Amino acid sequence: MTVDCPYCGEAFEALADASAGDADYVEDCPVCCRPIAFRLRVDADGTPRLEARREDD
Repeated sequence: MTVDCPYCGEAFEALADASAGDADYVEDCPVCCRPIAFRLRVDADGTPRLEARREDD
């Protein structure tokens, strides 16, 4: 999934494994190296939704 870094604004490809259901995790931006808090939610039909926000929000 493509996401925009909430710090530097650069778009990058984030990997998300929806097979285990909902998940919260932190991953560093590959451009600016700041920590991004990801929230993965899987809808009832199996569609994944990935939200990226600043870790300090």
